[in-house]
Amino acid sequence: MKKLLTALLGVLAFAGYASAANIADDFRAHYTAASDLSAYNKDINTLIGIADFHTGKGTSFPGFDVGATFSAIKPSSSNNISSEDYIYTGFITAETKIPVLDLGVVVRGTDMNGFESLGGGLKYNFGLFDTIHISLSGFYDRGKTDWYTTDHYSASAVASMNVLFLTPYVGLGYDYGELKTRDLFPSRSTSDGAMRYTAGVNLKPFPFVYVFAAYTKTSNNHGLQGGIGLNF
Repeated sequence: MKKLLTALLGVLAFAGYASAANIADDFRAHYTAASDLSAYNKDINTLIGIADFHTGKGTSFPGFDVGATFSAIKPSSSNNISSEDYIYTGFITAETKIPVLDLGVVVRGTDMNGFESLGGGLKYNFGLFDTIHISLSGFYDRGKTDWYTTDHYSASAVASMNVLFLTPYVGLGYDYGELKTRDLFPSRSTSDGAMRYTAGVNLKPFPFVYVFAAYTKTSNNHGLQGGIGLNF
């Protein structure tokens, strides 16, 4: 268990190292009155939202799932604030099940690369034909940097199929976020939403241990995601 937690933290440490300039400093250096804050907000929404799922299968009581997700978003062509090729961050997530309500409950958060966020959500899972698993979820996250705050809301649906030791999955989601600048002139705010579409695969190299990778596309940007976790 200690070795796995060390590995999870290592994934997040690498994510922070991979970015040449942290998210907050990059925003401050390029934000002006002419900046397309709406395009930037959509990219940040996607960065958070792609952490919604990595399989259609949920946990069972009293089981749990704890993992680390590394996300990278290619800024849209309209985003004239972000100067890096990709915006990076990572999340630690933990999930368990509420037996009475038959719902999964998830908490997630990050404090990396100049970006902080804490949030959570609820999941409802069901199976078809013993091999196909479907999950419906909703999340809320409160994020911030030194220069803005963001409230992120998302709804997602994902389906996965067990194929030997692999679990391919496809999903779609909707991200909506409200971003407000702080300690900056001019002070501005924006509210924006967009659909996202994801395809990925889970691999279980050892009992209880999984790794996953996925690709996400929206009308404005695309993203890559990878992670590692422990599931009982």
